[in-house]
Amino acid sequence: MKKRIAFFDTKPYDKKSFDQYLGNYDFEVTYFEAKLTEKMAVALHDFDAVCAFVNDEITDKVIDTLEGFGIKILALRCAGYNNVDIKSAYKRLTVVRVPAYSPYAVAEHTVALLLTLNRKTHKAFSRTRDGNFSINGFVGFDMHGKTAGVVGTGKIGQALISILQGFGMRVIAYDKFPNEEYAKQTGITFVDMDTLYKESDVISLHCPLNDETTHMINNDSISTMKDGVIILNTGRGKLINTKDLIDGLKSGKIGGAGLDVYEEEDKYFFEDFSGELITDDVLARLLTFPNVLITSHQAFLTKEALGNIAEVTLNNIREYFEGGYLPNEICYQCDDVCSKKLNKRCF
Repeated sequence: MKKRIAFFDTKPYDKKSFDQYLGNYDFEVTYFEAKLTEKMAVALHDFDAVCAFVNDEITDKVIDTLEGFGIKILALRCAGYNNVDIKSAYKRLTVVRVPAYSPYAVAEHTVALLLTLNRKTHKAFSRTRDGNFSINGFVGFDMHGKTAGVVGTGKIGQALISILQGFGMRVIAYDKFPNEEYAKQTGITFVDMDTLYKESDVISLHCPLNDETTHMINNDSISTMKDGVIILNTGRGKLINTKDLIDGLKSGKIGGAGLDVYEEEDKYFFEDFSGELITDDVLARLLTFPNVLITSHQAFLTKEALGNIAEVTLNNIREYFEGGYLPNEICYQCDDVCSKKLNKRCF
């Protein structure tokens, strides 16, 4: 009998990418446009597995409901899992993810944000469409010779570093587990966070969200940065204290911000609110700044990444039901880096 999988928060591009691979698997899939919440979970009594995305709410109560229905596998079609109560899921629900769908997609989008902010191409496009060919206010800076600070040197961070070095930028980096061999090979320098804040003209965030990194960009850290620094975030919204970011933008300390994520994005991102008021005052204020560029969590959105997400997610689910080793399982007992390095479960 085919295993039934419930997909939540699905968009047309999700359906298209997964449908291309489903013929290779003995699964029956139901796509829900709604997000997974406590109310939606009660409808899952006929399913064997659940597939969720970044803004679904996998709380303790949702996990209770899934366990009550005999569902033992939650497949995240994303890398981050801060929306899952991992402690509650421990030994009750196997949680798997897609750790690296396309580092190039995210890194390239990060650079797109930087280039657009710097050279104001989005504003130039709007002007010329209106017949205005003035270039007043479009002065940027040469990226060559500037210092980029990259926080997190996993696959995405490394892909970004390669691109930035191609522009002739000096790259410094911070990582909780610095790879000195990688530093020697690429010519980057690992530094502490204080040094990175002080020396960087551009700061880009590519680290996981945890207790140590939540609101790492705040009034204190901003005060140590260069005047006019550009901050890029294609990682997790809560890496930045948005109200403190706004203060930095208002004072001119921060010269620009390119954001593909926002700490309260779950209500707005991926949805069309063009005919409605934005009632989130913080987000609405951010949108008023001429030197802030916000995209709606689209850094991953390439054909290659969507294909990788679909294939890895479906393989994760099949491996679970076949009793195989789950290399992409999220382990509550040890942190992600430990799990990755040990390449085994610790319980």
